[in-house]
Amino acid sequence: MAGVVKLDEIDERIIALLREDARRTITDIAARVNLSSAPVKRRIDRLERLGVITGYTVAVDHAVIGPTIEAFTELRLAGNADIDEILGQVEQIPEIHEVFTMAGDPDALLRIRVTDVEHLKAVVNRLRRTGRVTGTKTLMVLDRWSRSG
Repeated sequence: MAGVVKLDEIDERIIALLREDARRTITDIAARVNLSSAPVKRRIDRLERLGVITGYTVAVDHAVIGPTIEAFTELRLAGNADIDEILGQVEQIPEIHEVFTMAGDPDALLRIRVTDVEHLKAVVNRLRRTGRVTGTKTLMVLDRWSRSG
C-alpha cells in the first residue's frame, strides 16, 4: 500500500473545486486559489501522479433520462463465502453500480439502479441464486442529496 500523501490547504481547495465541477478550467481554479495557472497545473498533475485524483466523472440526473429506481441491497453471506468470489459474481450484474464490503453485519452493501420494481426483484433474485447469499434486505431510494467537496 502506498504511503499517505500530505495535502496542504491549496491542494485541498483544488480538490474541492474539482469535486464541484470536474470540467473547471485551470485558469478558473488558479484565480480561486490565488495562484497562476502553471503552479495549479503542476499541482493537479502531481495529485494525479500520486493517485490522489484517480479520475474525473460526470453527474447524471437519471430522472431526466427516464424512470429509474435506485436501491441499496444488504447482502449477508455464508460463513465460508469468499468475498472476492462474490464480488466477481456481482460484477457480472450491470444493474449493480457500487459495492461496499463491510466489517460486521451486513457483509456487503450494493447500490442498484433498475427500471421498475419487477426489474429490482429480478436482480435481487439473481443475487440470491449465487448459492453464497444467506440473506438480503433491500431499501429503495426516495430522494438523494450529496455533499460536494
